[in-house]
Amino acid sequence: MTSETPLHESTDHARRAALIYNPVKVEPGELRPIVEAAEQEAGWGPTLWLETTEEDPGTGQAEEALSAGVAVVIAAGGDGTVRVVAEVLRGSGVPLALLPSGTGNLLARNLDLTLDDAEHSLRSAFAGENRPIDMAVIDIRDGVGGSRRHAYLVMAGLGLDAKMLANTDDELKAKAGWLAYVKAIGVALRDKNQLRLRFKLDNGGTRRMRAHTIMIGNCGSLPANILLLPEAAVDDGEFDIVVLRPEGFVGWLQITVKIFWENGVLRRTTAGRKLMGATKEVRALNYLRGRELIVSLSRPEQIQLDGDGFGVAQSFKTWVDPRSLLVRVPAEE
Repeated sequence: MTSETPLHESTDHARRAALIYNPVKVEPGELRPIVEAAEQEAGWGPTLWLETTEEDPGTGQAEEALSAGVAVVIAAGGDGTVRVVAEVLRGSGVPLALLPSGTGNLLARNLDLTLDDAEHSLRSAFAGENRPIDMAVIDIRDGVGGSRRHAYLVMAGLGLDAKMLANTDDELKAKAGWLAYVKAIGVALRDKNQLRLRFKLDNGGTRRMRAHTIMIGNCGSLPANILLLPEAAVDDGEFDIVVLRPEGFVGWLQITVKIFWENGVLRRTTAGRKLMGATKEVRALNYLRGRELIVSLSRPEQIQLDGDGFGVAQSFKTWVDPRSLLVRVPAEE
C-alpha cells in the first residue's frame, strides 16, 4: 500500500490488540495484569502477545499481528523495536501504540507521550485517538553490490552519531543507559576523518560538501532536552537536515551554543525567540529541508537509523512517506 492510499481505522477489525515486546526491556509477568485491566475496561478481547527474538526483532511478529486482524499493535521496547514494528505497519491503516521501555524513547518524546506510566500508555492504546504521522524511507547501498530498504521514524545519521553508536558498549548501555555514550563520544571525536559527499536535495542541483556529521530528521528532539532540529515536525511532509562542519575548538563551541543554548533554552520562550532574532547563522552548523535526499560518499561510512547501527553506506536515497503511519495518542478530554 502506498502513501496515497487513504489511511483510516478499519471497521471490520476485531477489537483486539497485539502487544509486541522485547523481553530484554519488558517483564511480561509484571505487564500482563495491567494490559488485562486496560483491555477489559475498554471492552476489548484478549490481547495477542508476541515476543521478539534476536533473530527477529519485530518484523515477523508485526506481520503476524496484521494477519490476525488486530485493531492496534502495541510496541513495548526500545527505539529499535518501535522502528521495526512501524516499518511493517507503514501504510496498513492499523495504528501503532507505544509502551516506552527503552533508553531513548525518541518517538514518544517527540510526540509528548508519557514515558514512565504503563497504565496511562495502555489506556491510550485501547481508548486513544489516531494521529497520522510521516515516516521516512531509505535505500542504502554499501558499495559492494548490497542494497537494503528500511523505514525510520526519528533520524538517520552519518558521522559522529553513527560512529558513537558503533563504539558503544552494549553491556554498559544496558546497565548505565545514556551514560554509556560518553566514552563512545570521546572515541568518535578523536576520529578526524571527514565525510566527503555529493548530494542532491529535491529538484536542486548536485552539490559537494565536506562535513563531520549529517543527520536527517523526521523529528527534532533527543534525550537530555536536546533540540537538534528546531523546525522539524512529525507530520509536515518534509524532513529536516543538519550538517555539522566544525573547524577545531571554535567550531564545536559554536555548535554547542547553537544547540544547547539557542535551541534548548532561548527558543522555548517568547523573549528568548526575540533575542534569537539578532543571532547569526554559523558556518559550523547548517540546516536544510526537503522531501528527498540523494547522497554519494567518497568511501563507505557508518550509518544509523533511529539510534541503531545499520552497517556502512557508500550511497543512499531517502524520502518522506507523508502521513503513512497512524500512532495512538491520548484522547482529548
